[in-house]
Amino acid sequence: MKWMKIALPIGVLLVGYMGMKGIEASASDSAIQEEVDTRPTVTVESLTPENVRVQLHSYGEITPLETTNLAAQVSGEVEKWNPKFVSGGLIRRNEVLFEIESDAYEAAFLLAEANLASAKAQLIQEQAQADVAAKEAKTMPNARVTDLYLRKPQVMSAQAGVKSAEAQLKIAQRDLENCKVKAPYDALVVSRDISTGDYVTQGSPVAVLNNIEYAEVTFPVAGFDSVFLSEATVGSEVAIEIDDVQGVSVKGVIHRDTGVIDNTTRMRYFVARIEDPYAINSIKPVVKFGAYSTISFEGKTLSDVYRVPQELVTNRLLWTLDEDDKLKSQKVTVVREESGDFLIQGSFDANKVVMSLPEYPQNGMSVKVIKPTSELVTAKAN
Repeated sequence: MKWMKIALPIGVLLVGYMGMKGIEASASDSAIQEEVDTRPTVTVESLTPENVRVQLHSYGEITPLETTNLAAQVSGEVEKWNPKFVSGGLIRRNEVLFEIESDAYEAAFLLAEANLASAKAQLIQEQAQADVAAKEAKTMPNARVTDLYLRKPQVMSAQAGVKSAEAQLKIAQRDLENCKVKAPYDALVVSRDISTGDYVTQGSPVAVLNNIEYAEVTFPVAGFDSVFLSEATVGSEVAIEIDDVQGVSVKGVIHRDTGVIDNTTRMRYFVARIEDPYAINSIKPVVKFGAYSTISFEGKTLSDVYRVPQELVTNRLLWTLDEDDKLKSQKVTVVREESGDFLIQGSFDANKVVMSLPEYPQNGMSVKVIKPTSELVTAKAN
């Protein structure tokens, strides 16, 4: 019994020791750890060079081609005026605006016709007498034959009388025609300062007209955009969007370069023309003078450029991958910024452009390339 008292504690200790060793062995087997990949992930895409036609944009106000302060060319009482000859009225070229009493001018015209007829009769008479004198001169000594005898001064005076009478007739005819005051072009009446019964004098202003055969827009091109102007800018087509009326856009043509660079802003100015802005001869949107507009037109074509999001280029550097899938920064030239993208050129690996960068990219940094979401979706679909 004594030996059992000694052996029992020893056995318990041995069993506990063996259990502890078993637990340690089991724990060491489960402690095998997998190696964790700590490389940052990136997506990579291939870029394709393209030819891009530069789109230029500007702004300007719609203005009339010309404004005329209309004046009466003859004096007299206003007999009547065109119902459309009011502020805001649209008048066609050569349409009568108003009429001045013409009785006196008709009488002057008839008198001028009569004077011309009389002058022509006088000329005929003098020429006949000159012919008679010329026949008689053939039988007379040369010493007695003078220009006065041949009635040359009288014929010249009669010819001058005819020309004078013709001139008076032209003036009388013009004055008679000017009793009907006509629009010099398709016009918008800005203001009218006469009424029926008013007496107007020659040269007195009676109305203000705007030419609506064409409208013009003077627009600036910034210095940094000037390098992208094409050689055929003048004469090219522009799209003119009217800011005051949503969705209204018309076509125009760049008519001329003003030939001046602003010494403060360094901008160049061009003038675009819009045909028939008030649409009286066509079916298109009406463009009103004074409206503000946005102008778009094409510039040069940029050859072999790459389009990338702006956030991929920092300090003129673009990130790509080398053959070991490590980050590599390469210098590029930013040709133009357009719609949130950069158009770039340069010598870089266009097949391995990093589209999603780590937070702090470094040259030689090892990265893990993952496929873009679009490619994963395509792969699942297939």
